[in-house]
Amino acid sequence: MILQGEGEQLDFKNRISSCEKIAKTLVAFANSKGGKLLVGVADNGYINGVKSEDEEKYMLQRAGHLYCRPALELHFEEIYVDDKLVLIAEVAQSDTKPHYALGEDHKWWVYVRVHDKSRLAGKVAVDVLHRSSLPEGVLINYTDKEKELLAYVHHHAKTQLPELCKHLKLSRRKTQRILVNLIVAGVLEVHSGNREEYYTEKTT
Repeated sequence: MILQGEGEQLDFKNRISSCEKIAKTLVAFANSKGGKLLVGVADNGYINGVKSEDEEKYMLQRAGHLYCRPALELHFEEIYVDDKLVLIAEVAQSDTKPHYALGEDHKWWVYVRVHDKSRLAGKVAVDVLHRSSLPEGVLINYTDKEKELLAYVHHHAKTQLPELCKHLKLSRRKTQRILVNLIVAGVLEVHSGNREEYYTEKTT
């Protein structure tokens, strides 16, 4: 696992020092495809081991129960490598998305996993997580506005919400609703970037 390097479903932590910080990673895993946290492993993959697995477990469980909403249950595994203990904390992909993490600003935020980072999710991504957890399907009214939006996304890389609102001459709320329907239906994809989320055609 360490040789794979950090990625969408794998994260390294030397130690757990902050419930707020680790809650971001936990909810990002739960809101995406699930993942494993290797505690006692540096970012470069060097195994330092954990001094007290009980203390690390306590911090992780505290983060999962008190700093994640809905609360998250973690599954633990302990592995010894050259007499050094690595604690593996696994978070399953959730079927009650979205999960929120309590930030240092005392506000609740949604995160998703993008490559090896936990990124703050935008409003459309949060709505998509809500909708994708619902049992019923999506009924799309394929109007001229849907066609216009799809045509614009097709011809413009990394399309963002403000430019779509302007192009379609629609309010932010109405444009978001069309986007969410098309993303949940699997026609478009939402990407959480550094500053602003953007949308592309769904790749097969």
